[in-house]
Amino acid sequence: MEPLDEKQIRTSFVNCTKGDAGRLRLPLDFAALPWADLDFLGWVDPGAPLRAHLVVPRPDGPLGIALRVPAAGRASAVRSRMCQLCLTAHAASGVRLLAAPLAGARGRRGNTVGVYVCADLACSLYLRGRRQPKLRTVPQEESLTEAERVARMRGNLEDFVAKVTADS
Repeated sequence: MEPLDEKQIRTSFVNCTKGDAGRLRLPLDFAALPWADLDFLGWVDPGAPLRAHLVVPRPDGPLGIALRVPAAGRASAVRSRMCQLCLTAHAASGVRLLAAPLAGARGRRGNTVGVYVCADLACSLYLRGRRQPKLRTVPQEESLTEAERVARMRGNLEDFVAKVTADS
């Protein structure tokens, strides 16, 4: 992913107000991000831990999606979960359900789409072996190459983006 500046990030959001985009806090390590290893920029807002953000590179410029943690429900007895974007298996606390308001009028009416993702939104780093999930058991090895796993994740991410932006 090509490095982005603060203005590019703030103006990229399609499912929140300009005011909301202006108030979001960038990642604490923004100056030291490993841009070459990222397929998208994802982070939990350091000033609002129930909010997260994704910025996806697109041919016509970056596209940002605001996310939020849904209201707390009953604790799950699940011991491990899998990210729906990168398919990395984590301990239950390593995957988080995030909801994205839909872009446009549907989102203003309160419609959302959810996705289970790596809690730290570091999918790209897990796929490239730069970060390891915390699991009690050893995950099974995939037969796909790193490039194939990255392509699969990008496809899953594009599917999610399409759901957020449909008919906007």
